[in-house]
Amino acid sequence: MISVEEQLKSMKQQMISKGYKSTIQREATMRVLLEHERDHMSAEDVYMRVKTRFPEIGLATVYRTLELLTELHLVEKMNFGDGVARFDLRSEDHEHMHHHMICSICGEVEEIQDDWLSELEQRVKREYGFNVSDHRLDFIGTFSSCKHGDCHRHRENAS
Repeated sequence: MISVEEQLKSMKQQMISKGYKSTIQREATMRVLLEHERDHMSAEDVYMRVKTRFPEIGLATVYRTLELLTELHLVEKMNFGDGVARFDLRSEDHEHMHHHMICSICGEVEEIQDDWLSELEQRVKREYGFNVSDHRLDFIGTFSSCKHGDCHRHRENAS
């Protein structure tokens, strides 16, 4: 597994290679995304975590950084149906974005790293003459722990 420091260095190199400066604010934002990569955070979530380290940073700076990282395809901006834009890291070792399982009861989001759509992409190319450059797949449903009322979000709300 690649360390946060190695991933951060790689992201900074990609930014610089595309003509952008690596600032302290951008680095702090990228570090928060890397340290909490499975959390699918909103811009406000990222801002609150960056602010603990850099109290002088503004929300607009975090927004601009997230938009830049999205433009550079270092992160993916996504919406899981709750009206909140969330940011998810793109993985260098995967050709496509990973997939998600989204619980309709508690809102929990789990990632699926395997890419099961390669065959389908080839079929789309063959049958429609369409070259797929990326795809995203979200499964909406319920985790069995939620069906039984013992998911972690229900336990948190009960206390």
